[in-house]
Amino acid sequence: MKPFFSLKTACNTGFALALMLLIPALTFASETAYESMEAFRSSAGYAAFVIDNLWILLAAAMVFIMHLGFATVESGFTQSKNSINVIYKNVFILCTGILTYGVIGFQLMYPGDFNGFLGLGGLGIGFDSADPVGMLTPAYGEQMTIYSDFIFQAMFAATAATIVSGCVTGRVKLSAFMIFGALLVAFCYPITGSWVWGGGWLDNLGFYDFAGSTLVHGVGGAAGLACVIILGPRMGKYIKGKTQTIPGHSVPLATVGVFLLWFGWFGFNGGSVLSANPAEVSYVFVTTAIAAAAGALAAMLTARVALKKLDASMALNGILAGLVGITAGADVISPLAAGFVGAIAGTIVVGAILMFDKLQIDDPVGAISVHGVCGIWGTLAVALFSPAATLGVQLLGILAIFGTTFLFSLGVFGAIKAVMGVRVSEDYEKLGLDLSEHGVGAYPNFALIDSTLSAAGSEAK
Repeated sequence: MKPFFSLKTACNTGFALALMLLIPALTFASETAYESMEAFRSSAGYAAFVIDNLWILLAAAMVFIMHLGFATVESGFTQSKNSINVIYKNVFILCTGILTYGVIGFQLMYPGDFNGFLGLGGLGIGFDSADPVGMLTPAYGEQMTIYSDFIFQAMFAATAATIVSGCVTGRVKLSAFMIFGALLVAFCYPITGSWVWGGGWLDNLGFYDFAGSTLVHGVGGAAGLACVIILGPRMGKYIKGKTQTIPGHSVPLATVGVFLLWFGWFGFNGGSVLSANPAEVSYVFVTTAIAAAAGALAAMLTARVALKKLDASMALNGILAGLVGITAGADVISPLAAGFVGAIAGTIVVGAILMFDKLQIDDPVGAISVHGVCGIWGTLAVALFSPAATLGVQLLGILAIFGTTFLFSLGVFGAIKAVMGVRVSEDYEKLGLDLSEHGVGAYPNFALIDSTLSAAGSEAK
């Protein structure tokens, strides 16, 4: 006979009582202005605020991990002689992105009342942490502090410039990239972002981009395209009109990066709910996962047909393509439709990579195709698979944001080229940027082993 009372029963009862007390708080949305932090803490809405705020911080940490993913993907897909250079650029962009976004970018992107095109709320993050009302993000009521909102958005801002890093790897001057990346994050990204997420003119027209297929990934892709056009292809990439394969040095390393990105994307999209609403967050997790899986399988199949081989790098880019594709509508596109969105993105990315090679636009990691082309597709998919937006407005937003970013990047990167140059010398490129710009190789022990084996082989002969 089972005992009437047990530890398990007590735990279950306690959990049920806790839920009964918590549910009213989770559904409470107060507009009250509190006189003190103590008054706010004792209010019915405080429990919901704590949970929402914590989820945003966790999501920010997950997006932070994505920057490790970008660094490893870019390193793995490029030659080993440029690995340290890739890592250095990614470290610089993340750190510079946080600082520049804190100084000016955040309040350019969220300026408050403005003309819809350009506004600046001031310098710095804004608000006084001692103010229990002001520290809450005004646009979202009591779901997070202004600081949680800032750190979450800062992770997004750095992502746009990180995408450019992969496009230009192997031949760009480090100093030129650093200047361009800082300016992109400080000005271009937040200004175009304000048009939608800051309540600007595109938002008023009904343009919909839930987590940034265009506003983040499209901006990175458009900027990368402009830089690559100015920079030109790597040496030996196109010979007599034919594309030459320059394989990356570590597909396993790139694989680690892609799965880190997939993990972080749950925070990227799930955090964009801007609360811990269980129904909405779990829904976004599902559409995100389905689109990524469908993107991978579609890219595998497309590469098998188009290239007559089972290409692992295309499969990895298919995952990223599906993730970029669903990002604009992860909260409004059904799980079944998310599979179609991801599958189409996975098909598109293979065709786009081949197309850019035909055009002799050299993108070593396929970032323009993954983030730019699939970002366009994902933004249009919102209108095709949900009632959240119309096709005309989505197309207008794409043209406005891509066009502005592309022209900004052409102008800024072109000016940098005119003043100081943007490309390393042929000798530096042949040697590799690790040794030529950093003075050390990424794998010195491997080089020592290779030389030891060569010497041993010579003695044996």
